[in-house]
Amino acid sequence: MINSLFIVNTSCDILLEKHYKSVIHRSICDYFFEIQKKVDNPEDVLPVIQTPHHYLINIYHNSLYLIAVTLNETPPLMVIEILHRIVQTFVEYFGECSDSTIKENLVIVFEILDEVLDNGFPLTMELNVLQDLIKPPNFLRSIRNQVTGETNHSEVLPTGQLSNVPWRRAGVKYTNNDVYFDVIEEIDAIIDKQGATVSAEIQGYINCCCKLSGMPDLTMNLMNPRILDDVSFHPCVRFKRWENERVLSFVPPDGNFRLLSYHIGSQSMVAIPVYVRHNIVLKNGSNGRLELTVGPKQSMGKMLEEVIVEMNMPKPVQNCNLVASQGKYSFEPSTKVLQWNIGKIELGKPPTIKGTMSINGNAELESPPINVKFRINQLAVSGLKVNRLDVFSENFRCFKGVKYVTKAGKFQVRT
Repeated sequence: MINSLFIVNTSCDILLEKHYKSVIHRSICDYFFEIQKKVDNPEDVLPVIQTPHHYLINIYHNSLYLIAVTLNETPPLMVIEILHRIVQTFVEYFGECSDSTIKENLVIVFEILDEVLDNGFPLTMELNVLQDLIKPPNFLRSIRNQVTGETNHSEVLPTGQLSNVPWRRAGVKYTNNDVYFDVIEEIDAIIDKQGATVSAEIQGYINCCCKLSGMPDLTMNLMNPRILDDVSFHPCVRFKRWENERVLSFVPPDGNFRLLSYHIGSQSMVAIPVYVRHNIVLKNGSNGRLELTVGPKQSMGKMLEEVIVEMNMPKPVQNCNLVASQGKYSFEPSTKVLQWNIGKIELGKPPTIKGTMSINGNAELESPPINVKFRINQLAVSGLKVNRLDVFSENFRCFKGVKYVTKAGKFQVRT
């Protein structure tokens, strides 16, 4: 499947190369670098690049590219999923997947890549098993390894690989047994000048933090599961029961994991929680005017947090002289990006930014699109809620009918 794996940064520096079959020279990355230099945004590089004798399948994350090289035609979505799993593993081990963390933990990175893939095929992708096999780095363990010459690699095979539940470790014990669920929904919407919704969709996730002893068996009932489309489950979920009863039944892994992800494409189910009022006048050879107001809709009754407004101004715009009632703004003359970092917006206090812009040239200018990013806590726009959770275990007292209020955030809207 995967012959070689390269990790490169946006400066075309190869940080790491790992070969699972025959050694492929790093000059193969030159095909990738040629295409990378032609795009304006690093995320716009084609995910699959064909060369005379190879295929390059890549993903972008935090100023890094993970490039998988294959000799034969391989299902690209499967390779992309493997690369995303590798990134998630690095994030769990090191806190983030970045240029500096990979350089600082190069030995552990190679150990992880050795265990995740065997001869280029996925072998150990479950985080619980990996953490039993390769201990996560910490300060004390690093000092001990330097003194004794040991490594983070365990000499004992993880118990999860020997059972029919490979995603959960055996013999887990906790003094306090808890399980937490977070419902996270991201909105991607396009709104026209009149405020009407052109397109809208929701990408949602249910993340779990499980701290239960023994081998618990959980059953979760959702209040309105029929609204979910394109559902993707963790391997622990019993798919037949979901298909027949729309009930989530599973033996959870220990620790943090993503239970499921889903998509909602029906616009009738997507309620846009913000409004944007704007008045933009761009006239060549004179000063343009800008007036912009952002605020939460009264029907939502929630506070907006981490609000950022971005606008890619036309090239003739030379400078901006604006006054913001809240937050700070910045204008980058080289990229023509105007960014307004607002922060929190409370109900009844919508912030405003207004002022003039210096414009040079005679061509007709169009109003730029307005990108709004924000976050709302304690709100699921789709209305998805966990109605009931039953926990069964021989190691502790069983809980029935425990209700969890959905915790929503990380919303994003493009207008």
